[in-house]
Amino acid sequence: MGVDSVMPSRRDVPILLLDVDGVLNAARLDLPSGWERGRFNGFVLSWDPTVTARLRAWHEAGRVEIQWLTTWAEDADRLLAEPMGLPRGLRVHERDGVAPTGYAGPGGGASGWWKLAAAREVANAEPDRRIVWIDDDLADLAPDADEWLAAHEHVLVIAPTTLVGLTHEQLDRVESWL
Repeated sequence: MGVDSVMPSRRDVPILLLDVDGVLNAARLDLPSGWERGRFNGFVLSWDPTVTARLRAWHEAGRVEIQWLTTWAEDADRLLAEPMGLPRGLRVHERDGVAPTGYAGPGGGASGWWKLAAAREVANAEPDRRIVWIDDDLADLAPDADEWLAAHEHVLVIAPTTLVGLTHEQLDRVESWL
């Protein structure tokens, strides 16, 4: 770092809340060229290592602070981070017991989604920090989630298509927002 460079303070670094299934792990049978596949806890996951490399680069450069917000919970850090090319030791947000899904798709639409509660906690604990929330379930929200997100302009929502996963076009949108 040069003399003229200034390290951003922690409060200047946006938090990136990251899901796994439908985001990093695309629910697809075909494996596009360059993608990787692995088996973790009996589940087969497929991901684009160029997407995870870009996320890692942002995290390591201090552009974002990645935090896990996924049903994989601690297993995301323990089992998935290194094989997918992401750093270990990221903060993990876990759900307490069983909670409604919070999205309005089939089997969803209930209020009280555990991920919304976790995102609210992050926003309340860090009111001066912007948040990027990447989760495929954000595409079809329950009313309480939709209302909260509409009232919090400092939260950027990226909702990948479950069968495609997070794309470079979506990452370009995040990068321009950063």
